[in-house]
Amino acid sequence: MEIFVFDGTLEGLLTAVFECYQKKAKDVKIVSEVHHVPDVFKEAFHVISDDVKANRVWKGLAKKLDSNWMKSIYKAFLSEQPATFQDLFEFIRYIIDNQPGAEANFGNRYVLEISQMSHKVHREKHRMEAFIRFQKTADEIFYAHIEPDFNVLPLLIDHFKNRYADQKWIIYDLKRKYGLFYDLEKVEEIAFDFTAEMSPALNALPGNVLDPKEELYALLWKDYFRSVNIPARKNMKLHIRHVPKRYWKYLSEKQG
Repeated sequence: MEIFVFDGTLEGLLTAVFECYQKKAKDVKIVSEVHHVPDVFKEAFHVISDDVKANRVWKGLAKKLDSNWMKSIYKAFLSEQPATFQDLFEFIRYIIDNQPGAEANFGNRYVLEISQMSHKVHREKHRMEAFIRFQKTADEIFYAHIEPDFNVLPLLIDHFKNRYADQKWIIYDLKRKYGLFYDLEKVEEIAFDFTAEMSPALNALPGNVLDPKEELYALLWKDYFRSVNIPARKNMKLHIRHVPKRYWKYLSEKQG
């Protein structure tokens, strides 16, 4: 078995596929640099990301797969799971090596794995869209931070850009230490290190950077939530199924 080490990017993974065919490698283990543990008994091939090679593989896939499957590849990649990187590598080879329509064969392990992981990432994206709560800062930027299981920030851009087109906003991923900033015209990727002062709870921004009315808005929302809640109809099991506990930290009505 040959070991291919790539830089953790989608371009790097696609380049690894290209190199696999160029080297005529049969049995390959793909691993990202972050997860690679050097072995003195096994020499690893370090893949250098190449946009030209990656684009050739991507365009080749696009000739055989529809847009939904191409999106599934991207979503599965955003899972950041080492096992999924291997599944993607094998799935791409399977598609390239077979006639169009091979993706419909869910009896193939890699077709099934990529389909299932894509759905998991999509579900995480959908929940982030539903559960993110913004706080308004003193400089009138709406801010929210998240810690999703998967790297879903790139999938959130269109939803929040369309829904909050008239507001400046930042969504920051504390786990991956980068975020998105919308300035009323475009969305840019940003990074800053203030996580030492932050807690996972929603209302974690220092009071001196919040809009003076923000605390009042949070209190009003909590009061509204309590007023519409009917204890006699409380079904905690159903509630947790729709709103898992790991998302409660984003909801102001769950704080305090």
